[in-house]
Amino acid sequence: MENFSVSTIVGSAGFAAGIVFGFTANRTNFCTMGALSDMVFMGSLNRLRSWLLAIAVAIAGAQGLHGLGVLDIYSSIYLTSNFGWLGAILGGFMFGFGMTMTGGCAARTLVRIGGGNLKSVIVIIIMGIFAYMTLRGLTGLVRLEIEGLANTDLTELGLQSQGMADIIAALAGADARTVRWLLAAVLIAGLLLFCFKDSGFRNSSADITAGLVIGALVTAGWWITGVLGYDDFEPTPLFSFSFVAPAGNAIQYLMTFTGSTINFGIATVGGVILGSFIAAAGKRSFHVETFTDKGDMIRHMFGAAIMGVGGVMAMGCTIGQGISGMSTLSLGSLLSLLFIVFGGVFGLKYIKEGSLGGALGGLVPRR
Repeated sequence: MENFSVSTIVGSAGFAAGIVFGFTANRTNFCTMGALSDMVFMGSLNRLRSWLLAIAVAIAGAQGLHGLGVLDIYSSIYLTSNFGWLGAILGGFMFGFGMTMTGGCAARTLVRIGGGNLKSVIVIIIMGIFAYMTLRGLTGLVRLEIEGLANTDLTELGLQSQGMADIIAALAGADARTVRWLLAAVLIAGLLLFCFKDSGFRNSSADITAGLVIGALVTAGWWITGVLGYDDFEPTPLFSFSFVAPAGNAIQYLMTFTGSTINFGIATVGGVILGSFIAAAGKRSFHVETFTDKGDMIRHMFGAAIMGVGGVMAMGCTIGQGISGMSTLSLGSLLSLLFIVFGGVFGLKYIKEGSLGGALGGLVPRR
C-alpha cells in the first residue's frame, strides 16, 4: 500500500464500492424516484421503506464511526456553519422535478447506463455539464448570487454547525454529544419501526437487501475517505456517495485524464456503471433502449439540465443529501431531502395531469 498514492487507494476503494452499489441497485431495482412513483400512483411504500432503511443504516454507521473517534463527521460539507437554506429549497425542488422528467435520479441514471439505456447516457452527460457549469461555470454566477443573498452564517447565532443535534442542544441548553446520540437513536428506531411494521416489506427480501447494502455502502464511503484517505499533508475531503457534482467531475476527468487526479466521487460513478452492467449481463437483461420520439428526448434533456443545476445548489441528490447527508444529521440535508421529495411528487402529478395547474390541483386533497 505504501507504493500507492492516497488518491489511488481512495479511488480504487471507491470504484469497488461503486461496483457493489451498481450491482445491488440493478438487481433489487433500488430507485428513489421509483419509490415516489410507487407511492403516488400505486399506493405502495415498499421501495420508499427500502430508501428509509438505507437512511437508518447510514445514520447508525456514520454516527458510530464518529462516536468511536474513527473520523470527524463535522469535517464533511453537510455540517458547516454556512446554512444555505434557499439553495436547499430551490435546488432540492429542481432536482426532484427534474428526475421525474428523466425517469430516475442520478444514481438510477448511472444504473440504467450499465443496463444499456442510451437515453441515460445523454441524461448523465447533460446533467454533468450543467452541474459543472453550476459549480464553476456560467450558471455558477447565479448560484453565488443566491448564496450571497440567502446563506446564513450560524456562528452569528452562537452555533458551530448546522447539525440538528447541535441546534437542539443549543436551544435546550443540553450537552450536544448526548443530544446527538439520543437523536440518532430516535431516528433509527423510528425509521426501522416504520419499515418493518409492514408485512409486505418484511417479506420483500430485495427491498430489505437494497436498504441494508446501500446504507452500509454510504458508511463505507465515509470510512474510505476518512480513514483510507487520511494523510497529514494532503488529506482527502471527507465524502460519501453522491452523484451530481461527481458526474460533472467524471466528465472533466475523462477529457483531461493525463493532468487530473481521480477522487472518490469520480471512481464511484464508473463503478456504479460497471456494477450495473455485471448485474444486467448476469441475468441477461442488458438491452439497448433509445428515445421513443422528439418529445421524449426534449423532456429528458430538460430534466437532466435542471437536475444538474438543482443538485449542485442543494449540495446533493437523493443519495448525496437523502442518505449521505442525512447520516450526518444535518438540518440542510433534511431540508434538501424534503424539497427533493416535494419536487418529485409535483413532477409526477405534472406527468399525470399534463399541466402545471393540474399538478398543483393534484397536490390538494380532494373531498
